[in-house]
Amino acid sequence: MKNPVERIRDRLIAGDSQKAVLVFSECNRRYFTEFPSDIGILLITADEAYLLQDFRYEEAAGYSAKNCKVVGFKKIYETLCELLEKHGVKQVYLEINKLSVSHARKFEKELGGKGIEVILDETLDNAIKDQRMIKSPEEVKKIEASQAITDAAFEHILPFIKEGVTERELALEIEFFMRKNGADGVAFDLIVAAGKSGSQCHAVPSQNTVQKGDFITMDTGALLDGYHSDMTRTVALGKVSDEQRRVYETVLEAQMAVINAVKPGMVCKDVDKIARDIIEKDYPGAFGHGLGHGVGFEIHEWPAFSSKDETVCQEGMVITDEPGVYLPAQYGVRIEDMLLITADGCRSLTKSPKELIEL
Repeated sequence: MKNPVERIRDRLIAGDSQKAVLVFSECNRRYFTEFPSDIGILLITADEAYLLQDFRYEEAAGYSAKNCKVVGFKKIYETLCELLEKHGVKQVYLEINKLSVSHARKFEKELGGKGIEVILDETLDNAIKDQRMIKSPEEVKKIEASQAITDAAFEHILPFIKEGVTERELALEIEFFMRKNGADGVAFDLIVAAGKSGSQCHAVPSQNTVQKGDFITMDTGALLDGYHSDMTRTVALGKVSDEQRRVYETVLEAQMAVINAVKPGMVCKDVDKIARDIIEKDYPGAFGHGLGHGVGFEIHEWPAFSSKDETVCQEGMVITDEPGVYLPAQYGVRIEDMLLITADGCRSLTKSPKELIEL
């Protein structure tokens, strides 16, 4: 597979030397160049790509940025216009979803004054979205490496789950383990929710303590080399009640039904319905969020397994499968894997066990 710059060039420029692309957002600049910085512009022309960086990042970018040449600037508009004129560019696609109105007008004024047409629609944004939905083999490997840390953290944390430990203590131990074992950081604010807190989908770890009979839901993920992982497991401290076990088995049944069914050609909203129908039968109204979301360079990407998403599943997509049941003021259960859509089905990138663990 071609590198990200080549792929977007083929789609939007297609050999036309008068066209160019400008990428502004920190996330997408890094996606294309693998270089992180909080400022800069990526210019892609028919035959070259330039990463414009100021003094703070110019040297570092020169060492590690990929798929582009690094150009330093003191006045970014002047440098940009010089490069556009050098390549004879007459039309430029702008990434507008991350661009303020004032900056868009500034680009129109500066480039328009040079006789360059500025395209201020979502052509570029949509092209990047479509491209990022399909992960390259190299991207899948990076997501798997991130998930390996998350799996190891789950195994590590189990002995720490004891009566009286707080949610915050568990979350801190998970994060410390991830960083100690190679993660650049956590993929998001980790969720550890014990007992009644588990009925809150996005509970914030607190001083709430784990008690015998509690479900403990842990939604965790590592960040590694720009790529995220996302996994949820619910375990119990001690033996659970028959009703707790029934809830857990219902969520697991819904989660596995998706894994056994999803394949290229399915519509995302239909995948969501598979899990939702199973849960709604016994616990109507208790599954209030979408089934899953894309994961990759951002923790929440496209597409989504939701009742509104009509995206067709394609080979190379990485999407979470995370049904849950949430019973207010009682407890909650969520089980989450990341699924890679393959040619004839899917493959879970998550290795941690899903059978009910009673510690």
